[in-house]
Parts: sequence; C-alpha cells; structure tokens
Amino acid sequence: MSKKSEVVGRKVQEEKRLALRQQVWGSELEQLDLWDKTTHKGFASVPRTLPQLSRIMDMFAGKGTPVSTTYLALLCNVFDSSFVEIKEKKRLAFESGFSGQRAITAWHSRMRKLESMGFINAKAGMHDDFSYVLILNPFSAVNRLYEGKDKDEFYYGLISRMSDVGTVM
Repeated sequence: MSKKSEVVGRKVQEEKRLALRQQVWGSELEQLDLWDKTTHKGFASVPRTLPQLSRIMDMFAGKGTPVSTTYLALLCNVFDSSFVEIKEKKRLAFESGFSGQRAITAWHSRMRKLESMGFINAKAGMHDDFSYVLILNPFSAVNRLYEGKDKDEFYYGLISRMSDVGTVM
C-alpha cells in the first residue's frame, strides 16, 4: 500500500469515527469539553498497544515488581527523539507510583529491570545512573523476551492488537 493510500485510508476512517460520534452524541457534543490534542498542549505519543505491552512487561518483570507504570511515566516524559533527560528522579519516581522514603530505591529497581528486559537503554550522568534514557522499540524487546519460550495469550493478544492498529513486530 502506498503512503498516499494509507493517508487517504486514515482520513476515511477518521471521518467515519466523527460521523459515528455525531450520531451517538448529537447536539450534546457542543456542551462537552472534549480532550483534543490539536488544541491542548502536553500530549505524549504512546503505542496503541500499551495495555498489551504493559501486561507482558509486568509478567516478565516478576511477581511484586511491576514495571509498566515506570515505563508509562517515561513515555509521558519522552519527546519524538526517544530520549529522556532525567533531572528530577523524585518526580519521576512519584509519577511511576512510588512515594515515601524508599520511592527512589523502588524506582531505580524498576528502571534496572526495564533496562535488563530491553525496553530502555540508560547512561549515567551528573544527576544519576539514569540521567539519560533512550526508549527502545518495545516490540523488539517483547520478541527477545519470548525467544525460545512458548507464546501465550499475552503475546497473541499483542499480535492481534498490532494487526488492528497496522503495526508489525
């Protein structure tokens, strides 16, 4: 499929969604304060497969050490360069769901786990061991995690959703 065909296809699908939205909500839409990324600032790009990726990440991270909220916090701090400079680890720890005296320690352990699982690559800097972070292709990381293992419902759920949104491993 050509790029032009893809653009036309996306436009047609968006028009269908808008028409359906209008049918469902009708004149009510005018009174509702919709969340629109074209008029509001501060949006992040996240994979549409994030729910499936999160389940796989947490499963492979092991019981009692979920990493998906830490990954989500990173995604909400990354720009299109796949690069995050972390100057405020306490804020990132909080955004990852950690608070109290051991917040940064818990955040560090989740970051190490994300790195060992292949979801991020980090470099030390003047702020911390995780001063500079690259967000790596999560689909490649999942492929490596499943290498030599039986595929399960989580893997096939990811594959199915990837097909729905038009992405590939």
